[in-house]
Amino acid sequence: MKATIKYTIVLVVLVGLVSCQNTSSRNYQYMPNMYESVGYETYQESDAFGNGVEAQLPAEGSIPRGDFMPFEIENTNDGYAYAKSNLKNPLDSTQIDYKKGGPLYDIYCGICHGNKGDGKGKLVQREKILGVPSYADVGRAITAGSIYHTLYYGKNTMGSYANQLSENERWQVVAYVEKLKADLEK
Repeated sequence: MKATIKYTIVLVVLVGLVSCQNTSSRNYQYMPNMYESVGYETYQESDAFGNGVEAQLPAEGSIPRGDFMPFEIENTNDGYAYAKSNLKNPLDSTQIDYKKGGPLYDIYCGICHGNKGDGKGKLVQREKILGVPSYADVGRAITAGSIYHTLYYGKNTMGSYANQLSENERWQVVAYVEKLKADLEK
């Protein structure tokens, strides 16, 4: 009888403990600053910056940190024609690295243009996109400037790769595309 009473008391205590537990929310907050951040005054409400706008705008004529350089040729047909005729690859033969440009080309361009530049990439073979010409087509008089302009802004259904590739990487891809074009025209 005493054992039954002990088991009943233990059972009641366990049921009481389990029923009080709320599993739908956290019982303890570890590192509460992660959940409840401290509110700071915005620059607009601060007297330290005058009207609050100075801290939000970059200095005039400044260039953002990193490998970004502004591209002065505009995204128009005239800009494309200007780039095609006047823009040259700033990398000399010692700076061109096909071992760097080749994998970048395979990642970003080869899926549509094919790893050989023949216009037979995986998406073309699977008929997901159509009309990707070969670099060796007679009507494709591409130059380093036209390739760079197209990489920077995109053309027709091809999007821009300015955010994915740095300036140096874009020029490496341009050199690799010119190499593929020369190989196809042999």
